[in-house]
Amino acid sequence: MLLFSLHSFLIVRDLVQQYVVKLEPYYRSIADEIELFEAAYAARMPMMLKGPTGCGKTRFMEYMAWRLKRPLITVACNEDMTASDLVGRFLLDASGTHWQDGPLTIAVRYGAICYLDEVVEARQDTTVVIHPLTDNRRVLPLDKKDELVQAHADFQLVISYNPGYQSILKDLKQSTKQRFGALDFSYPAHDIEAEIVVHESGVAPEIADKLVGIAERSRNLKGHGLDEGTSTRMLIYAGQLISRGVAPQAACRVALVRPITDDADMREALDAIVRTYF
Repeated sequence: MLLFSLHSFLIVRDLVQQYVVKLEPYYRSIADEIELFEAAYAARMPMMLKGPTGCGKTRFMEYMAWRLKRPLITVACNEDMTASDLVGRFLLDASGTHWQDGPLTIAVRYGAICYLDEVVEARQDTTVVIHPLTDNRRVLPLDKKDELVQAHADFQLVISYNPGYQSILKDLKQSTKQRFGALDFSYPAHDIEAEIVVHESGVAPEIADKLVGIAERSRNLKGHGLDEGTSTRMLIYAGQLISRGVAPQAACRVALVRPITDDADMREALDAIVRTYF
């Protein structure tokens, strides 16, 4: 029994260890989001991060997991994701049938932070499984296994989504939203965003300043031909190309213009914005 317990401990330790954020991720705070999230984690409050694509929500979670010294299990949600993909399933191999925990169950059992990225991409019947974890019960029912998993004391559930992309048919139900605290994320102020681009891409400050200017003008076109403006992530991509010797106009064409639209007129308008800066 002692050997079995030790063996089980080593398996669990190795399983959780792979989700530990070992090195401090770079994150530039914008307001009081760090302090608010720390307070929410102390209360084990489920949290929702709301903001446009590429504005730093995932990096923020990596930073907070490192700061709180908790493993972080990230799930990129998609429309094909089933409840079994989250909680686990029975598998058949040469030795017979055995249960394999899904990422959510692993986080619940062993006290990790589970981050469901772009949660509305998952089917609504899938997201219902998180409800018992987001109230005073803090339990995860495994119906197929006939097991009720009590959440570890250190477990926290965090979800994210981009409200700008949602429609009536693809949004979180109010019954889900009201189970979470929420933090709003947006693109940083000009100087802060330029600072981030410099740090992450290695370009000179004057180049980063121009890239942010391009992004701000493209964001003004949201709803006027563009579904979404240029993200901070895309600016970093452009900066990385420029820092490797790619001409600025070409780098912007590859990283800022072509990914966000296929419309010829809109591409020309964005290319014109780039030419005014470079």
